[in-house]
Amino acid sequence: MKKLLSTVSIVLALTACQTIDNDSTAMLVNTETAKKMPSPKNIIMVIADGMGPAYTTSYRYFNDDPTTDIVEETVFDRLLVGSVSTYPASVSGLVTDSAAGATALATGYKTYNGAIALDVNKNSVETVLEFAKKQGKKTGVVVTSQINHATPAGYLTHNESRNNYNAIADSYIDKGIKADVYFGGGWKYFIREDRNLIEEFKASGFQYIDNYNALNTLKPEMPVIGLFDDTGLPSAQDDSDPYRLSAMTKVAIKQLENSKGYFMLVEASQIDWAGHSNDIATAMAEMSDLAKTMEYLEEYVKQNPDTLVILTADHSTGGLTVGARGKYEWHPEVLRTMKSSPSVIAKQLANNPVTQQGLSQLLNFDVTNNEVEQIEAAKIFAVEEIATYKSLDEQEKLKTKEPTMNNIIASAIKNIIDIRTNTGWTSGGHTAIDVPLHTLGKSSEVLKGKVDNTDIAKQIFLLLGKK
Repeated sequence: MKKLLSTVSIVLALTACQTIDNDSTAMLVNTETAKKMPSPKNIIMVIADGMGPAYTTSYRYFNDDPTTDIVEETVFDRLLVGSVSTYPASVSGLVTDSAAGATALATGYKTYNGAIALDVNKNSVETVLEFAKKQGKKTGVVVTSQINHATPAGYLTHNESRNNYNAIADSYIDKGIKADVYFGGGWKYFIREDRNLIEEFKASGFQYIDNYNALNTLKPEMPVIGLFDDTGLPSAQDDSDPYRLSAMTKVAIKQLENSKGYFMLVEASQIDWAGHSNDIATAMAEMSDLAKTMEYLEEYVKQNPDTLVILTADHSTGGLTVGARGKYEWHPEVLRTMKSSPSVIAKQLANNPVTQQGLSQLLNFDVTNNEVEQIEAAKIFAVEEIATYKSLDEQEKLKTKEPTMNNIIASAIKNIIDIRTNTGWTSGGHTAIDVPLHTLGKSSEVLKGKVDNTDIAKQIFLLLGKK
């Protein structure tokens, strides 16, 4: 049986637990001590949306070198220092959504699910990005969702509902431009018939790019907005660059570096999306992109020690289990060979005959006759479901999610992968479990052991000089 190389992680975790005062707010240092801590010039806040501890564990096994007798340590193991509780304001119970989670991480306030940087009474509360901007630092957001999605919005604006996408996009101009770099998706919301926000950004002195190749053509020290897809970016498995978060982060840092420093939000947005759809293959591709980003930041901090990096999640998604169905095993082998996501593979199967050879080529592993039959059955089931939906009256349709051939075939593919890997899921939504905390760089010792999501914003405010 393989033995895990995690000595450093264990020592860090035990040390953190031993140094925390049980009567404190579960932070390593108290407020007065934190005020005396040296302030980092740069702060990079990384949020892995939906990344509970099962994701970092499964990534470790996915990333493992199968030719060795050990399971190699990952960047997440090296930087692990504690865990974070994620519950929202009591009005929303114990399971947070991404908006309330982002608000807590950005402002230090618990709020109701759906709120964007508002307290429970719908009053605006200042975010660490807004405060950093006031202190003269440059600011930026780099995400793989649309840039007006819940997490980036939680740092950039204030709104009573995360679903007000157009209003949130409008506020990035109307309530003052608060960042110097915006990278992510969002053409649908920023280039509309009623308003072209990109033209307004350009009129305010911004460069605009709409493809990854243009990342290397930017003029230095000039603000930039880069939107690379209609809503969120393609998944890491399907994008032209499987390490697009890493690529965007590198360029954003170059644009933000200056004598006063910067605050930057980086979000690995689509770990959450993979969790919602119970898609372990896509989740591991997203985790690989995040790992590449964190490995880059490790090296960056070595060259720029006046930088603090914090990585955590807003919540965990999907109730992922590494091993299921009473079997004491997990097999990530097939995940390593897949080249496309189940949703993209499903599109190619929807209008074509399913053969053993063809399915094997698409999945990039050898399938069985039984697995081919499962896909064929899914196609028949999809036709029946679509016909049933069309027969409903309009009121009934409003109560039911419209089935599609692609989604039903993708579900069948994910089921095949779950059986092969022995992966389990308990939910299509979020869960209330604590999430990992990882830090490195200057003053990283302010966050260790068990902390609350609000503690992270409170410590960042202190490091930024807020009294």
